[in-house]
Amino acid sequence: MRSGVVNRVLLALAGLVLFVLGGSVLAVGLGAPSPSWWPHSGPRDVLLSRAERTAWRDQDWWWPALIALLAVLLLIGLWWLVSVLRRRRLSEILIDTGDGSGALVRGGALRSALADDAGRLPGVAHADAHLAGRRTTPTLRAGLRLEPDASPAATLTDFTTHPLTAARDSTGLESLPTEVRLKRVKHRAERVS
Repeated sequence: MRSGVVNRVLLALAGLVLFVLGGSVLAVGLGAPSPSWWPHSGPRDVLLSRAERTAWRDQDWWWPALIALLAVLLLIGLWWLVSVLRRRRLSEILIDTGDGSGALVRGGALRSALADDAGRLPGVAHADAHLAGRRTTPTLRAGLRLEPDASPAATLTDFTTHPLTAARDSTGLESLPTEVRLKRVKHRAERVS
């Protein structure tokens, strides 16, 4: 959750900076008076003069430093994109076996077993499960699609007493914090003739 907040704050700050800079360039270009902090005076003024563009061209360090800076910015941008797009799924769970070494259970196997068990419950048309968190303290997010005549309260009770309890008992976890999302399957209205 913390990374999501940091991501939103960074996106908001980047958007605000780009909005202010882009808006001020547009406003000055359309003839509005330039702000006090703006280095150029009017709509006919260019952002970089020829002297400013070629000032560092003769320096030996300029091009390698510029290329290194752009490469670092590209790598930071790619890292950020990958971290945003990467799915936060737990690949394995560490189970305390009591002998000090522990055992590993594949997250995919546990997700699949939970989804299969939940899909067999009465009134459930489809079920899926996602594990997140740490290897020693996993959390579960389950989605259940209910048949039109299913009772949400009864289905939730069945889910917590059967598949969720079986998963917690079989893995030896003291607790498995769970978020369950219930949706109804859409169906066509029946016609009476």
